[in-house]
Amino acid sequence: QLQLVESGGGLVQPGGSLRLSCAASAFILDDYSIGWFRQAPGKEREAVLCIRPSGSKFTYADSVKGRFTISTDNAKNTVYLEMNNLKPEDTAVYYCAAARGCYYRRSDYDYWGQGTRVTVSS
Repeated sequence: QLQLVESGGGLVQPGGSLRLSCAASAFILDDYSIGWFRQAPGKEREAVLCIRPSGSKFTYADSVKGRFTISTDNAKNTVYLEMNNLKPEDTAVYYCAAARGCYYRRSDYDYWGQGTRVTVSS
């Protein structure tokens, strides 16, 4: 069964950095794209970034351009979300999800992790 486990969340000051990890079951990254989503309090879950097995990357949230990057370590079956220059509005629970392609809609993703909380505050 495909499993995704996020880690790396926490409390960080504005302007700081965090790296989130999404550990996937073996061989999943050969066939599935991995997307990062986030859900802020009282808001809908939104797509942030996605990476395909080919390495192609997609950015869905304009607010993270130039600050967030997505990458894959196939040897570790892990996808990373590197977040720099964090802002209070980045506060959210961050989820990784797997799908057969990169999509904007959450309903297109088949498997989800449990989420990791990121709080940006001084």
